[in-house]
Amino acid sequence: MTETASRPTLEAVAARAGVSRATVSRVVNGGDGVREPLVARVRQAVEELGYVPNQAARSLVTKRHDAVAVVIAEPETRVFADPFFALQLRGISKELTVHDCQLVLLLTEGRDDHARVGRYLAGGHVDGALVFSLHLDDPLPGLIRGAGVPTVFGGRPGWGDGTRGAAPAVYVDCDNRGGARAAVRHLVGLGRARVAHLTGPLDQTSAVDRLDGFRDVMVDADPRLVVQGDFTPAGGERAMRELLERCPDVDAVFAANDLSASGALRVLREQGRRVPEDVALIGFDDMLPVAEQTDPPLTSVRQDIEEMGRLMARLLLRGLDRRGDEAGPGGAPTSVVLPTTLVRRASA
Repeated sequence: MTETASRPTLEAVAARAGVSRATVSRVVNGGDGVREPLVARVRQAVEELGYVPNQAARSLVTKRHDAVAVVIAEPETRVFADPFFALQLRGISKELTVHDCQLVLLLTEGRDDHARVGRYLAGGHVDGALVFSLHLDDPLPGLIRGAGVPTVFGGRPGWGDGTRGAAPAVYVDCDNRGGARAAVRHLVGLGRARVAHLTGPLDQTSAVDRLDGFRDVMVDADPRLVVQGDFTPAGGERAMRELLERCPDVDAVFAANDLSASGALRVLREQGRRVPEDVALIGFDDMLPVAEQTDPPLTSVRQDIEEMGRLMARLLLRGLDRRGDEAGPGGAPTSVVLPTTLVRRASA
């Protein structure tokens, strides 16, 4: 057994800086009223001694926990298999790190987990929540609202018109509908006559918006050309097989995301359909680990997933700062919708 060195105390920092314990406490816990020369001396002493402020004491002064919950309404098997979530978490983590704020990841495997997440948020452990991948029947928004936790959503919530009796939600999303229109117009511009759509789960607004974008262009499309998927490679495979059974003469496919497109591509290859010669294929997200590694490389609608995560965290922290500073400028944060662009590769 080895002995560990005792942690430096406030008293030790005060002695090193030549100030009172109360002055050190105000500086390290974010209080006001200390002259800048004394602040510099305290910070130098803190660095020299390796002093780590007590978070509980700091919270008493700042009324902040310097922690944000990231709630993903998906089971862990989906979260850790889908690079979309990794990209969004990277953006969130980068922004929180800049503000010396901790990320607390909460996943929901089932209905029991919703109650657990609600209790945790109501317990005052975090300053706010970032929530994404919600489904329309998800109880999480009500639980979060009941907890009174400031929240920013990833993706446009299905109740954005206030029909759930709540104030308009703050969210970050991309132009799903416009991106889908661009993809389908590109396929039509290639001279394709039988353009199909493999949807995402239609209890999520992103999938609904992309379907609406498809229908904006293919106004009179055969209903059999729309097949429901679930944003996963396996779902793309199932939907593509069903599509080929329904409409073997299909010559173009817009898949609701890159993972679905990768599954569809495997089925087309199995059934001897050349891409893009026989069937042109476009995905959505432009996730480089997927889009650039398919064969052929995938044409896709690009949304900046990492930047969306960064903006979610930025909006939440900005709102928290305004709540904590009654004299602060501006009102509540507003939602952001980022543009999309079509990235052309060999598949279409």
